[in-house]
Amino acid sequence: MNVVLGSQPADSGRENEDFAAASFGAAVLLDGAGVAGAETGCVHGIAWFSSTLGGLLLADIAAHPARPLADCLADSIRTVRSLHEDTCDLAYRASPTSTVVAVRAEAGALEYLVLGDSTLLLAETDGSTDAITDQRLDDVGKRLRGPVDTLPTGSPEHSAALAQYRDALTSLRNRPGGFWIAGPDPRAAEHALTGTVPLNSLASVTLLSDGATRLVDSFELADWKGALGILNSSGPDGLIRRVRAAEADDPNGRRWPRGKTRDDATALHWVMS
Repeated sequence: MNVVLGSQPADSGRENEDFAAASFGAAVLLDGAGVAGAETGCVHGIAWFSSTLGGLLLADIAAHPARPLADCLADSIRTVRSLHEDTCDLAYRASPTSTVVAVRAEAGALEYLVLGDSTLLLAETDGSTDAITDQRLDDVGKRLRGPVDTLPTGSPEHSAALAQYRDALTSLRNRPGGFWIAGPDPRAAEHALTGTVPLNSLASVTLLSDGATRLVDSFELADWKGALGILNSSGPDGLIRRVRAAEADDPNGRRWPRGKTRDDATALHWVMS
């Protein structure tokens, strides 16, 4: 198992709320989230939530090779809930949540799960690529963003519009017609995108947080094949450097409107051969 991991917080002085790890034949990536500027209602915080859920999920996947990934995720969410429901307000609107990407190689197939707006990039042995992303958050966001993208990132006006947007977005979290993400309710796992791919058709598998996919889906400075080329030549750190360079070239979000000028960025690249 040849796995290379790169991860970098948005700023050096803050916690990285992404989490990624791999064990033999399995890997997970989680991108923790809350509501910017709001208390979480959790004494532990977002980074604790994503890393604790991610560690438990990876252990469950490895320990139960026949259990569907969605069931492993639901069990892990239940366990995390039990760890802090007595100390934290899990009904609070800004309680910690996380995207989830998980894969497991077993019996000649790669089983995958994607929940939230992180991405699974599959590179086929024939040179083609397939990016599996849960688009429901993006679809809801496009309906709600309104004036946010017309304002300079970081300006007082942008911050106010962004706060209104995030409040509206939060009201649709884990609801029919909205989007689904891992939080305190294990039923969210039922709404994950899942599937299998023959292992012998894959050259590599890459798990990416949305901070790392910006080069493709936000900045449009590369397509998925281009991103894969960077991963193969320079590894995850090389991809993240390209993202950081683009962010630095557009510090006010005028060229590429976005909620955060910089974001945590994580990529786990698993080369099959």
